[in-house]
Amino acid sequence: QVQLVESGGGLVQAGGSLRLSCVASGPSLRTYIMGWFRQAPGKEREFLAAMSWSGDMTYLGESAAGRFTISRDSAKNTVYLQMNNLKADDSAVYYCAADARRSGPWTSSKGPLPDYWGQGTQVTVSS
Repeated sequence: QVQLVESGGGLVQAGGSLRLSCVASGPSLRTYIMGWFRQAPGKEREFLAAMSWSGDMTYLGESAAGRFTISRDSAKNTVYLQMNNLKADDSAVYYCAADARRSGPWTSSKGPLPDYWGQGTQVTVSS
């Protein structure tokens, strides 16, 4: 069972930056792909970015391209989402996720959802 704990959300002004963290724990962590999603009120959950622990695979969603960066610190079992030039539309609950599949949950908007989820962290961008 993989456990994920997000942190780093909060209130930020438009144009500002935030870095979200996701600490992962559990067996065979290195076999999982780690990713980030977000969900705003009244909207569907949206894929942002995903990467493998080895770094040989990185996916970036359309909403994240150009402003968001995913990275990891394997020694700390932590995955990050660096968000720059934030906009009011970025306000949402951000979720860390993990899944053993290298595609599916990360490559198709109609694909399966990842197997493991964190509790989410709220990001609010004021305009």
